[in-house]
Amino acid sequence: MKITLKGGNSQVLEKGQTVGAALKACGLSVGSDVLAAKVNGIVVDLSRPLTEDAVIEPVRFDSAEGREVYRHSSTHIMAQAVKEVFPTAQVTIGPALEDSFFYDFAFERPFTPEDLEKIEARVREIIKRNLPVTRKELSKQEAIQFFQSRGEAYKVELIQGFPEHEPITAYSQGEFVDLCRGPHLPATGHVGAFKLLTTAGAYWRGDERNPMLQRIYGTSFPTQAELDAYLARLEEIKRRDHRKVGKELDLITIQDEIGPGLVLWHPKGALVRLLIENFWREQHIKDGYDLVYSPHIARLDLWKTSGHVDYYRENMFAPMKLEGSEYQLKPMNCPYHIMIYKSHLRSYRDLPIRYGELGTVYRYERTGVLHGLLRVRGFTQDDAHLFCRPDQIQDEVSRVLDFTFFVLKSFGFADFEIFLSTRPEKSVGSDDKWILATDSLEGALKSRGIAFHLDEGGGAFYGPKIDIKIKDALGRSWQCSTIQVDFNNPERFELSYIGEDGKSHQPIMIHRALMGSIERFFGILVEHYGGAFPTWLAPVQVVVMAITDNQREYVNTVVAQLKAAGFRADADLRNEKIGFKIREAEKAKVPYMLVAGDREVQSGTLSVRGRSGANLGNMTGAAVIDLLRNDVTRAQPELQPTH
Repeated sequence: MKITLKGGNSQVLEKGQTVGAALKACGLSVGSDVLAAKVNGIVVDLSRPLTEDAVIEPVRFDSAEGREVYRHSSTHIMAQAVKEVFPTAQVTIGPALEDSFFYDFAFERPFTPEDLEKIEARVREIIKRNLPVTRKELSKQEAIQFFQSRGEAYKVELIQGFPEHEPITAYSQGEFVDLCRGPHLPATGHVGAFKLLTTAGAYWRGDERNPMLQRIYGTSFPTQAELDAYLARLEEIKRRDHRKVGKELDLITIQDEIGPGLVLWHPKGALVRLLIENFWREQHIKDGYDLVYSPHIARLDLWKTSGHVDYYRENMFAPMKLEGSEYQLKPMNCPYHIMIYKSHLRSYRDLPIRYGELGTVYRYERTGVLHGLLRVRGFTQDDAHLFCRPDQIQDEVSRVLDFTFFVLKSFGFADFEIFLSTRPEKSVGSDDKWILATDSLEGALKSRGIAFHLDEGGGAFYGPKIDIKIKDALGRSWQCSTIQVDFNNPERFELSYIGEDGKSHQPIMIHRALMGSIERFFGILVEHYGGAFPTWLAPVQVVVMAITDNQREYVNTVVAQLKAAGFRADADLRNEKIGFKIREAEKAKVPYMLVAGDREVQSGTLSVRGRSGANLGNMTGAAVIDLLRNDVTRAQPELQPTH
C-alpha cells in the first residue's frame, strides 16, 4: 500500500502497519507531541492498522482535533481515578469541551473538595504509570455482557440504543475499560499538566425525570505553564462574571420571589439598557427600518399557523384560557410582523419592507440550563424581519452584514467568526429555493470580502443562515447575530405581493438579529468590560467629590453644569475621607472623579482622576466638559455605514 505524509514523501508499506509506524517510515519523528493522526482526513489512533493507500498527517495539541483527543483521553484518566478511589461509582458519559472536559458519575452522594484532592492525586499516579491505551471492537451483545458484568448499568443503557450489527469500540488502560469511539492518546503518560476544577449535579441524559448524577469538571494541558495561564484566565472570568458584577454595581437581580430566569433591572442597569435600546432604535430608523410593536400574547391559532405548536411546544409556556379561546405567551415575534405585512396589499415596488422591534418574548427553559442573563425565560430580542423579492435577497443580506458589524463594533467588539449554514436533512422548500437562498448568502459574504466557515447541514429547517460569533476581551466566542432566510412562513401565512407582471408572487422573509437579546448582550458587555463600561455607556459618567462641607455649594454647581451639558453626574457630599470616596467611585467603575477642596474652589478648577487611578491634573469645569465630550465622541459612532 502507498502511504503519503501530507506535505512530505511517500512510502510503500506492508498492509497492517500502524499509523504511528507509517509516520516514522515517512520520515517523521513521532515524539510525545504527536497525539494521533489523520488518515484520509479522519482522526484515528496511532495504533490503528492501515489496510489501504492513504494520506496521513500528524495531529498535535495545537489543532482543535489534537485538543479533543488530549482532553477526551484525560476524561478517561479521571474516570479511572474515580473508579479506583470510589469503586461503587458508575461511569456514564464524559466529553471533551473547548478548554476542559467533564465526566458524569452515578454515586450515592455529591463529591466533596476532599474527594477531588484524592481523585487528582490518583490521576497523577495513573499518568506516571504511563499505561498503554488500547482499542478493541466488540459486537453489541458482547459489549452488553461485558459492561453488565462490571455493574455499569448506564453503559449498558447506551449500548442498547446503538444500531444492530455495527461494531462497538472500547478503550482500556490498565484495568480500566470504557465504552468510546475514540481516538485516544497512545498512553496515559502523554498527559502533562492536569487539574480538577469543580463539581455539579447533572441529570442523566439532561432529562430532569432521570436520576441526578455527579459531574466533575477538569482540564489538562501539555505543560504546567499553559495550565497556570488557563487557571489565571478562569479567575479573571470569575472576577468578571456578570452575576457577580451585576450585584456589586447594583445593575440587575434575579430573585426567587419573582421566579427563575426573570430579570429585575435596577436603576443603573435600566439606564445602560435604555442607552443600548435608544442607540438601536436611532440606528434602525437611519438604516431604513420601520419600528413596530406587538402584544405579549396571541390566540393559540396564530402559533399553530406558524408551526410553533408543532415544532416548538416544549419551549412554550402553557396556554391560558380567555373568553373561551386559548391564548399563548409569545415565544417569538415573527408571526406579528407577518400579520402587519399581511394587513395591506403589497406591490413589488413596496419591497423590501423592513420591520424592527425590541420585542419581549417568553420561553420555557428548564431550570438546570438557566444562567444569569445568558439564559433566561423572559427576554427582549433585537428582532427584525425583512420581506423582499427573490432578486433582492443578496442586496438585503449585504446591507444587514454591514449594519451588524457597525453595531457590534459600536459596542467594542472587533473580532468575529462567520459561519454559513446550509440545508439540513430535514427541511422544507424546493431545491431551487434553497440554491437561490444559499447562493445569495454566500454572494453577500464574498461581495464584502468576509471570510467564513461552511457549516454543512447546519441551517434551519426553513432556510440557510449566517451566524456571527463575537470574541470578548477574554477571547471567548459568543453567538449573537444571525441572518436566516425563510421560505416556510410566507407559505404558511399565504403572503404575497403583486409583481411587475401583474401576478401574485410569494415574498422571501429574512429573520435577523444583531445582538440576539438585550439581556444576553448586556451580560456579555458586563463581562467584556468587567463592569467598566465605556464612558458613553456608563450609568454614572462622573462623580464630583467634596473634601469637606466647605465645598458643598461649589460641587453642586459643577454637577449642575455637567448635567446641563448632557452628562450623567453625581455629587458625593458624604462626611467621609476623600480617599474612601475615591475608592468607592473606583469600585463603582465610574469613568471620572472630580475632587474639590478649598484650593480648587479658589482657583475655579477641579482635580481630575480616571477610574484606572490616573491623575489627569487640575482642569476648569469647561475643560472637564471638553474632556468628557471628546471621550464620548471617540467611543460612540455617529455615522451609519454607507450601503
